[in-house]
Amino acid sequence: MRLATLETTRGPRAAALAGTHYVDLNASDAAIPPSVRLILEGGPEMLKRAGQATRSGSAVKMDAASARLLAPIPDPPKIICVGLNYRDHAEESAAPIPKEPILFSKYATAIIGPEQPIVLPPVSQEVDYEAELVIVVGKQGKDIKADRAQEYVAGYMVGHDVSARDWQLKKDGKQWMIGKTFDTFAPIGPHLVTADEVADPLKLRIQLRLNGKTMQDSSTSQMIFGVGETLAYLSQVFTLQPGDLIFTGTPPGVGFARKPPVFLKAGDIAEVEIEGLGVLRNPVK
Repeated sequence: MRLATLETTRGPRAAALAGTHYVDLNASDAAIPPSVRLILEGGPEMLKRAGQATRSGSAVKMDAASARLLAPIPDPPKIICVGLNYRDHAEESAAPIPKEPILFSKYATAIIGPEQPIVLPPVSQEVDYEAELVIVVGKQGKDIKADRAQEYVAGYMVGHDVSARDWQLKKDGKQWMIGKTFDTFAPIGPHLVTADEVADPLKLRIQLRLNGKTMQDSSTSQMIFGVGETLAYLSQVFTLQPGDLIFTGTPPGVGFARKPPVFLKAGDIAEVEIEGLGVLRNPVK
């Protein structure tokens, strides 16, 4: 399934894409929660019920062309990010290949959905782009074994790790977290694509286009730490919960590594595309 959150007259509602329409899942079956995160909390049975509602002849449908998409999960319990997780990006950054995941976090106030604007903060002059694959956790887990990690994955999304490089790299101590979590710095969407529709998350083309020009073009096969290793590493420290988002790092081509550097400016259009997951488009203002 491709799950989304739509803006409706009843407020944000979980929906599933069905051809040229979205199905309002809660309106079609009152037993289905109105949010994607709560559907994930309901486990496999609730996801199965959502699938049945999507295929039902009595489903409440909305035209996809006119639907307003919000972030698929606007209220994640946690947003965890892995830095320098692509071999080719580490080389571009003149950084050694990490022996363990390099971690930082974002806050839910950074989340926005498709077509919502990335807002440039007046206190930063070096705002950069980063295309990323996002893992969505589907089941609570602690001390997860790497070879069983797939059981805990609900699906995947396109993500954009917007980064204020002057705050991240030029502050005392290199403030990764504070440079990464300005409001609007975590676009996600357009859909949560359930894991059963992604044959191999480490064999996907990943791209970012800025005003139509391709700036990043690589493959998730370049990841240093894959899905299993990442979930195992994180869950030895804290419990993973349904709806947690894990940004998995970016490929080469980022703005600060270019000569001369390229940073986002008002009026830009950023598009992140991941094979099989869709295109996440956001204006910059």
